[in-house]
Amino acid sequence: MAINVHHDTEQGTLTLHLGDRFDFSIHRAFHDVCLGDVPAARSYVLDLEEVNTMDSSALGMLMLLREHAGGDRAEIRLVNASAQLRNTLRIAGFDKLFTVH
Repeated sequence: MAINVHHDTEQGTLTLHLGDRFDFSIHRAFHDVCLGDVPAARSYVLDLEEVNTMDSSALGMLMLLREHAGGDRAEIRLVNASAQLRNTLRIAGFDKLFTVH
C-alpha cells in the first residue's frame, strides 16, 4: 500500500506513512484519506522516510492539504525527509509553508 494511515483521535493528529513514491500514482488514496469528505484533523504528520521520488503532483497534494487544514493556521509536519527531498522542498519554497524535518 502506498499510504499507511494512523489517526490519533485524542491528539487529533493524522499521520501518513508514504511509500517509495509520492507522486500522482497515490493521488486518489491521498485525496480519500486527507481531503475527501473527512473533517480536517488538528494536525498532520507526513512521514517521508521511504519516499525516494516526489513530483510536482506531490507538491500540489501538499498545497491542497494545507488549504484543507486551514491555510496559514494549518499544522503540517513533513518528517524524515531525505536531504534530496528537503532540498526539493526548499527550492520550491515549501520550507516556508510547512515544518520540514
